[in-house]
Amino acid sequence: MAGLLATWRRVIRVDLESDMSVETIMSVQPASAQTDNPNMVAIARRQQLQDAVFHRVTQAFSLVVLLALLGIIVSLFINALPTFQKFGFEFIWRVEWDIINEEFGAAIAIFGTLASAAIALLIAVPLAFGIALFLTENCPVALRRPLGTAIELLAAVPSIIYGMFGLFIFAPLFAEYGQPAIQSTLGQMPLIGPFFGGAMNGIGILAAGIVLAFMVLPFIAAVMRDVFEIVPPILRESAYGLGCTTWEVVRKVVLPYTQKGVVGGVMLGLGRALGETMAVTFVIGNANRLPSTLFSPGTSIASTLANEFGEAADFHLSTLFALGFLLFVITFVVLAIAKVMLLRSEKAKGA
Repeated sequence: MAGLLATWRRVIRVDLESDMSVETIMSVQPASAQTDNPNMVAIARRQQLQDAVFHRVTQAFSLVVLLALLGIIVSLFINALPTFQKFGFEFIWRVEWDIINEEFGAAIAIFGTLASAAIALLIAVPLAFGIALFLTENCPVALRRPLGTAIELLAAVPSIIYGMFGLFIFAPLFAEYGQPAIQSTLGQMPLIGPFFGGAMNGIGILAAGIVLAFMVLPFIAAVMRDVFEIVPPILRESAYGLGCTTWEVVRKVVLPYTQKGVVGGVMLGLGRALGETMAVTFVIGNANRLPSTLFSPGTSIASTLANEFGEAADFHLSTLFALGFLLFVITFVVLAIAKVMLLRSEKAKGA
């Protein structure tokens, strides 16, 4: 019996460590075990079949996602093809948007999308980092769970609620108090001052960016908090034992260990900011002209689609599909750049 048990353990070890066939597994057994235990052959075959089925099922799940993504790309490109055939690459930097004469350009919408998303990240990333750092390093234990739950609940608020808040509450307050204060301070600085001029009515590119910052903040903060918590306690304790301050522990231990997760959280927030529709539509102003300042109204790709898709037809509809395709390309390029930066950083560490 002891010999059979040892043989069975040997079979299981070989099965887990390599992708051998049943014949190979049986070849490592003594001849007596092969003849005296025919059930082992059936068990090994059944395990091999289960592994094969599990592998194929998970592979099918991955292929479904890939096929769906390819289907979206192909459908967008096919419907946008008339626009690209007429304007070519010039469609990207054209500023015209004349529905009557069918003269279209994507420059205004692209600028509004990138500007509002950049403003959102400039505001949300430092705040999210501070929140995650406080929850994992300095927050009292009794407050960690309530505060963490509150942040996660903010991520569940529908975007239209943020839009209504931005239009009816934030915009009037921003026009009365926020924009005058910004214009009297940042607006007086030599290089960036011209960006903070114009009418102060509470809506525009800057207002859209601030509302987007409120939206993406919970996502980035929640991801950062989770990745900060997975740092092994022994690393923190070792750094503190060497006399490091909290900031030194975060900068030299926590951030290098969680770099991928932090960048992933930021990219998650950026993706949400680039594709956000309703909240931006409420506060960006929806003006099809290139904004001269951050206080000026503008438009984004998502808000343009939301405002015009229901009434579009023929070539106008093809142009909206072209905007959707460009939004996909922009998101893909941004994520690809982030991935390349991570790979270069890892290679530099290895060097």
